[in-house]
Amino acid sequence: MAGPQCCAHPPTLNPSSGAGHVEKFGGLDSYVSGSPDSKLAILLVSDVYGYEAPNLRGGYTLRGVLRKEAFRFVVISLFRMVILWKLADKIAAAGFYAVVPDFFYGDPFARDNAERPIQVWLKDHGPHKGFEDAKRVIEALNSKGVSAIGAVGFCWGAKVVVELGKSSAFIKAAVLCHPSFVTVDDFKEFKVPISILGAEIDQMSPPALLKQFEEVLASKSEVDSFVKIFPKVAHGWTVRYDVEDEAAVKSAEEAHGNLMEWFAKYVK
Repeated sequence: MAGPQCCAHPPTLNPSSGAGHVEKFGGLDSYVSGSPDSKLAILLVSDVYGYEAPNLRGGYTLRGVLRKEAFRFVVISLFRMVILWKLADKIAAAGFYAVVPDFFYGDPFARDNAERPIQVWLKDHGPHKGFEDAKRVIEALNSKGVSAIGAVGFCWGAKVVVELGKSSAFIKAAVLCHPSFVTVDDFKEFKVPISILGAEIDQMSPPALLKQFEEVLASKSEVDSFVKIFPKVAHGWTVRYDVEDEAAVKSAEEAHGNLMEWFAKYVK
């Protein structure tokens, strides 16, 4: 079930952010970054705010930088933000073809729409529908000659990735970042190597639940697994962090490094 943390700290959506471009994959508009000739691809499944969130796709936004002490602070912040590779572009720079589909068909969750709270929005955009769409995207990647695919899901997207990982037919490895809608039973069926990166402050997947995930996965000797709980961070920290907060940036970049190491090991 979705909770307030799923919707906290909404990003400033930016359709022009990133070094890549948008094209159709499996019928979905998808932000792609990296060489289209790469035989290795990573599917990024967003949280409820969708594929235009700049920290997920790439580039940066000045939201927050201009909030206070703007003229003095902006120069320092710009230098800091310019060097930040956002996640899809980071993955592409590591040699993968990164694909971020618009699973919400141009209709991401809008926190300020009081007539359509998260539970109402989810009736139109449930993770199981995302799973069916993800299979079409994977089929399109395979048709382009991609030989190995990994998938990373954030919050809502983690459930989509979990469904993909219950079969070895779709992906070679999975990463879940601050997952939502995921249960202990999901991991009893898991078939591919999985890394779970959780937050210490998380109502959706609190540390106690993450430990249960870890115990189930540890009992499956045929599936490599890794569970890590990041201290002093909250749900959403890997893609909804404040670029002005050095500690937040450091934690996010550590998680990004962990997930890229996982894919380098298993998607090849």
